[in-house]
Order: sequence, then structure tokens, then C-alpha cells
Amino acid sequence: MQVVKTIREVREIVNEWRKQGYTVGLVPTMGYLHEGHQSLISKSHEQNDRTVVSVFVNPIQFGPNEDLATYPRDLERDMQKVEEAGGDIIFNPEPSEMYPDHFTSFIDTTETTELLCGARRPVHFRGVCTVVGKLFNIVGPDRAYFGQKDAQQLATIKRFARDLNFNIEIVPCPIVREDDGLAKSSRNTYLSPEERKAAVILSQSLKKGKQAIENGEKDAKKVISIITESLETEPLAKVDYVEVVDFNNVQRIDQIKGETLVAIAVYIGKTRLIDNFIV
Repeated sequence: MQVVKTIREVREIVNEWRKQGYTVGLVPTMGYLHEGHQSLISKSHEQNDRTVVSVFVNPIQFGPNEDLATYPRDLERDMQKVEEAGGDIIFNPEPSEMYPDHFTSFIDTTETTELLCGARRPVHFRGVCTVVGKLFNIVGPDRAYFGQKDAQQLATIKRFARDLNFNIEIVPCPIVREDDGLAKSSRNTYLSPEERKAAVILSQSLKKGKQAIENGEKDAKKVISIITESLETEPLAKVDYVEVVDFNNVQRIDQIKGETLVAIAVYIGKTRLIDNFIV
């Protein structure tokens, strides 16, 4: 598994692939890879001749009191996970490589970032979109792969890729879960054994909301109440938000119709977890 640290190296490698007529997939990650990330890499391996996996804990998408310093990192482990899933190279730059001195240019978005995590993490999506835009320009992939667990991020990247005319197919991939239903996340490592047991309340509560919709419930407020009441039965859970929105613009809706995103954010102890489903 080849790890490259500079933009110049990545471009040289991709240029050689292009000369050979290869298609290229990109899987942007912050590392500490798990089976969810591997599903994205495997999908890229299936659909492209070569796959670049970025492993970069992006400092500009973290707020001042968030977990940048403690975010889990293990490049050796990541190398093994990428190789197992069929990736070809890892792009693992230093922050100074991505953000040189006097870096002052950012990608800002509106509408899709106004609610949910965007309302609670003001700098987050500016940082996400900026780093993803840079990766699009650095790698120049045919396709880029993003997980549905970060559904607001997926909707936002689809929108800015369209708005800014990136000639890249954005490929959404389904949530990968533990056997008990908890969505796989690098932040799950923060949970104590007791908190880990409690965290299943996220998927269990969403399941109740989804069942209500499948049984004919169309009132968004009633679905929110069903999910919220279920979450509140877990003493270790503190609800950050429960929202029902149009998946395409991430704006609230009163009635469930079209492509609808039901999304939650919940603190289990000090760890903030997100989950969702789309109907």
C-alpha cells in the first residue's frame, strides 16, 4: 500500500493512470477506518480502475471546543483496511500541505447547511466543502464516494458539486451498522462499555419512526414525537435534534412526501452520535 504525502505526488500518479486510460475513484476520509469506510472503497474498486483514499483529519471543519486533538488516528491500521477493500493509494497530507500560510479561500454553502448539524457546528460545512473541493481539484476523479450516515454532508456535496460544475459523479453508499444496529463511526471508540450499550437507542428509535411512516403516518411532527419519546427512555441519551427534512434541500417539511430525510443527533455521555434514514 503506497502512502503519498504531497499534492504533487498524487497528481503525478493520477496523470500516469490517465495516460493508461484508467478511471479513478476518490474516497475522502478522516481515517481510523472501519467497515463503513471499507464499503465505500470496495464500491469505488468495483466501479473504477484505480482508487485514491484520502486520510486527513481536516482541522478547519472542527470548532474550537470539538475533538480535533483527540480524534482517533492510526495510519498503519488504515493502510491495512484500504488494502483489504481494494484501494490503490492513500493520500495522507500534513495540514500545512493542504492549508499553506495565508490560506484565505473557502467554499461556503447555504440552504442545505442551515439546519441539523450545520446549525450546531457553524464552521463545520465550510471546512468540509473546502477540503472536498480541494480533493476534487487535486485528484480529479471520475467518481467520489460518500456514506449516507453523514446525510447532510452528502446532500451538501451533491449540491456544491452541481453548483460549481465539478464533472464528478457523487456516489452515495448505504449506512453500515453493527450487529445490534448502531451505525459504524470512528467516534464509537469514545464510548464506555455502558455507553456503547446505551447507544443502540439511536437505531431503535429511528426504526420506530420508520415503522410509523411505513404504516401510513405522514405528519412530520408525529414522527418526530415518536422518535424523541423513544430516545428519552434512555437515561444516558441527551437529544440534540430530531428533524424531518426534504433530502434534496435539507429544509423542514410538514408532510412526508418525496425523498425525505429523518435525521437525529444524540449525545451518549459526552459523545455526539448521528444517524438517519431516508424514505
